[in-house]
Amino acid sequence: PAAVGIISAFGLVFTVSVFAWICCQRKSTKSNKTPPYKFVHMLKGVDIYPESLNNKKKFGADEKTELTKATPSPSSTKTALHLDLEKRDLNGNFTKPHPKVRSSPELELPSPHHCFTEEGRELATPESTPSIKALTPAEKPPDREAGLGTLFFSLEYNFDKKAFIVNIKEAHGLSAMDEQSLTSDPYVKMTILPDKKHKVKTRVLRKTLDPAFDETFSFYGIPYSRVSELALHFMVLSFDRFSRDDIIGEALVPLAGIDLSDGRVLMTRDIVKRNIRKCVGRGELLVSLCYQSTTSTLTVVVLKARHLPKPDSNNLSDPYVKVNLYQGKKRVCKKKTHVKKCSPNPVFNELFVFDVPSEAGLCDTSVELLLLDSDRLARNQVIGRLLLGANTEGTMGEHWREICDHPRRQIAKWHTLTDG
Repeated sequence: PAAVGIISAFGLVFTVSVFAWICCQRKSTKSNKTPPYKFVHMLKGVDIYPESLNNKKKFGADEKTELTKATPSPSSTKTALHLDLEKRDLNGNFTKPHPKVRSSPELELPSPHHCFTEEGRELATPESTPSIKALTPAEKPPDREAGLGTLFFSLEYNFDKKAFIVNIKEAHGLSAMDEQSLTSDPYVKMTILPDKKHKVKTRVLRKTLDPAFDETFSFYGIPYSRVSELALHFMVLSFDRFSRDDIIGEALVPLAGIDLSDGRVLMTRDIVKRNIRKCVGRGELLVSLCYQSTTSTLTVVVLKARHLPKPDSNNLSDPYVKVNLYQGKKRVCKKKTHVKKCSPNPVFNELFVFDVPSEAGLCDTSVELLLLDSDRLARNQVIGRLLLGANTEGTMGEHWREICDHPRRQIAKWHTLTDG
């Protein structure tokens, strides 16, 4: 038995040694083997395949050729495509920071108001087209410290398809929203004003302050005569997985005076801080009303509130809405929503149904909505008040008359709250 045990031990040691040697050999051969290509997620719309890297074409181009897009040489119709894979990340962007483009007289760069056609010739300058010069809100150059970046895009109109085409190319020098990594995950939202019917957004590019989107959006059914009446609103945001996305800045581009009849127009705009319009008063409340004449019932839907004033204390308010139904001057019914903890822009989405006397209808009926701040230790404070009825004026009276004229129809409107 001792001999058998010794032989088994030697066999086990030999087997483990052979297995370890084989693993080491595979690991060394795998580390010495060079990969055939590097994967690039998005590279200006160019597809990269493994076999294309073995050709004589070299990938890698200067940032100047990508930004200025100089006119092609007469000897060759196509410029050589040069993309340095070692200097790019997975998003196809240069790891080196781009030189920040500013509208400053110290930099000898073309003005952001210069417009060029697709062939590279100049269409309009601030001297030749005063309307394009009027697109900028101020004549003085922006402050370097307050700059939030520059957005590059192009405009085009397809007369055959009656389509307005916007190409969001790239952005340079964006502000870092992530304090730890000192970078951002930017994307762009675009809205066509004043209708706000067309809203699009680009994909999110990870960990870059110089994103290259190169995405094209086509809007059909817009007549060319109406393009000059529109304006483009670009909002640059940074994606946040665990909370609300951070707003880097915005750019507003009126289209009045921009001639798209000769081809594509390349444009740049400086990204400025977002201009938040604050509501004057006690906030706003979105309410939906519906009157059922057959059942003599009134449906009140408290949807949401916005721009609520800050309380006297440093803590956020805990708002809720109290709904009172009046017949004449007598309160006949009262209901309330749930409390929304620490919410300056609460969303309620709660429905209440009230019985209305059939003989009186809505002539002598009114609805009072009180927005209150819940407080366990003291008395609840009234943030704002809203009264809807036949005798009220302004948007409140119009809203009430609409539900009387159109029964069985849900009509929602924003209303400004007044002092309680």
